[in-house]
Amino acid sequence: MSKTFFVVLLMGTCLGASAQRQIPLVYNQENSGRYAQNVKPYDQLIPQQSLRNPLAWSNGKGLVKNFKQWEKRRNEISASIQAYEIGLKPTVEKKQVKAFMIGDTLKVDVTVNGQTLHLSSTIHYPKTGSAPYPLMIGSSGISLPKDLFEKRGIATMVFHENQVNDYSQWRKKHDRGEYEFDRLYPELKENGAYSEWAWGFSRLLDGLQQVGESVSRIDMNHIGVTGCSYAGKMALFCGAFDERVALTIAQEPGGGGAAAWRLSHRLDSVESLDRTDYHWFLESMRTRFQGDSVYLLPHDRHELCAMICPRALLVLGNTDYKWLADESAYGSMNAAIPVWEKFGIADRVGYSIIGGHPHCMLPQSQYPEVEAYLDRFLLGKEGGNTLVRFAPMFKDK
Repeated sequence: MSKTFFVVLLMGTCLGASAQRQIPLVYNQENSGRYAQNVKPYDQLIPQQSLRNPLAWSNGKGLVKNFKQWEKRRNEISASIQAYEIGLKPTVEKKQVKAFMIGDTLKVDVTVNGQTLHLSSTIHYPKTGSAPYPLMIGSSGISLPKDLFEKRGIATMVFHENQVNDYSQWRKKHDRGEYEFDRLYPELKENGAYSEWAWGFSRLLDGLQQVGESVSRIDMNHIGVTGCSYAGKMALFCGAFDERVALTIAQEPGGGGAAAWRLSHRLDSVESLDRTDYHWFLESMRTRFQGDSVYLLPHDRHELCAMICPRALLVLGNTDYKWLADESAYGSMNAAIPVWEKFGIADRVGYSIIGGHPHCMLPQSQYPEVEAYLDRFLLGKEGGNTLVRFAPMFKDK
């Protein structure tokens, strides 16, 4: 069956072209609104088995009516995720960041409470195109084929997350309270890795902004982030929590990524809230929301994905690996997409979930959607098909 059969045409929900152009593709600041403070206390949470409408206000009083209101609702979701899942992502003042280039390597020093954390990443410039270049940043690395970027004139770099929090499942590492991040914020030692990693990623963007396009040769209006597996989760958090990211490509992010905790709870042998790595999340999430208590969680992963709106998001899945909970991701994405639809920009979000290939190895059959997203959201080219809803294994569920 052809892939085009599964591309959903939602033109009835779209605004006119002029109206779409008024919806930003990206922002020039980390967060365009203030974090909401109205997080519902734990003892007031009410269980809900279905995925809540991401456009519904947290106080239960109606829905977001227009794009202007989305800024506040987006920050409600952000505050809830920080409070109950990952811990606070602290804000940083410009004066606390000092950045410079040594050759092609970006150096960023962040000083908080008299402590300095050092970030370093080398920019790999393409042999084609011209400066300022669009940039794809890999969270921990880039598993997407390098030629997809090189032949398009897209620069690449890697966010080395171990410079912020060196937790690893496979090598010697520190533990909570002992990370580089914890030197700056000892009061946040209970944080999960994803808040700390998202914080570090944002400081890398601070550094790029500070040195400027004439020095970095990078176009700050066309920044992407990608990662696979646990780094696919990281890419989602980095993209959701920093509005300077124009394009997020989360490759096989698994449970705790795009896959909704509620939906994964009903599946066997998948990564779920009870079966995940709690170095990544607050330990309190395990004690508060384990088992059927997952239904008390006041948000879910579809709302993390929705935080990226109005910017672009592409989620890639792999049904050969049940642990990734792609059936849950499918339900989660379909619950998130109505946010983009609400504002007439449904062609800025998509998913492609197929099997027949190794973990973190993009098959040729998924090249078209990745290329379309790169062309449109990093290169500004029109005409490609980004309205992708492809998951043949789950289409009847």
